[in-house]
Amino acid sequence: MYERVEETAAAVRGRCGALPGTAIVLGSGLGDFADTLLDAVATPYGDLPHWPASQVVGHAGRLVIGNVAGKRIAALSGRVHFYEGYDLGTVVFATRVMGRLGVKRIILTNAAGGINTGFAQGALMIIDDHINMLGSNPLVGSNDDRVGPRFPDMSEVYSARLRTIADDAARAKGVQVSHGIYIAVHGPSYETPAEIRFFRTIGADAVGMSTVPEAIAARHMGLEVLGISCITNMAAGVLPQPLVHDEVIDTARRVRGSFIALLEGIIERL
Repeated sequence: MYERVEETAAAVRGRCGALPGTAIVLGSGLGDFADTLLDAVATPYGDLPHWPASQVVGHAGRLVIGNVAGKRIAALSGRVHFYEGYDLGTVVFATRVMGRLGVKRIILTNAAGGINTGFAQGALMIIDDHINMLGSNPLVGSNDDRVGPRFPDMSEVYSARLRTIADDAARAKGVQVSHGIYIAVHGPSYETPAEIRFFRTIGADAVGMSTVPEAIAARHMGLEVLGISCITNMAAGVLPQPLVHDEVIDTARRVRGSFIALLEGIIERL
């Protein structure tokens, strides 16, 4: 895996000019932020060696490197998921490439279901911590000490410094944010009402099918991590209606302005 990551990182270096200091992974329906980057170089994932491509609606599948508020940013418009049949090493491949490019911090965004009944559809939640219910971990297998330690500490996966910056940016931009715990499940089926009641009991505020493997891999490599969930739908059993993916995409598009303003405010403060 290390050699493939290095080959991909070299290909990105050859295309992007100045290297980014921050990477942002854009979740379902949230990819419009990539279009706001200035002096941008956009590369379809399929043009990069070894880079896996998502087949999920709402994930454009391109790497865009450009400038926001005078800062060099890599925006990953789309990600691959465990439920697509990829192993977790492949799921975190893009995160590994970002680390080998010299990125120091990564902002992981996602569309999530609201477990906390205090959340409204379209709310933005800063992730304080996570619960891994995927049944596996991207670090399973032999460890490569060139990448990170065998037993990385996970007592602060999501940087307190970056969470404070996000709160400051939200206040300055007039964007309302909440904080909470994100729980990752395998998918692709949505959760049952019984599962949601269980997740609420163990402390989860939002549920999704991504982010946690990337966060673990990023911390393994020593990157600072910030996580942001867009609550695109209420989880099963919260409202008397079925869950559909179109609702996820529609809600993400509706909060586009607030989401982009928050990201811009965060980047300005880095």
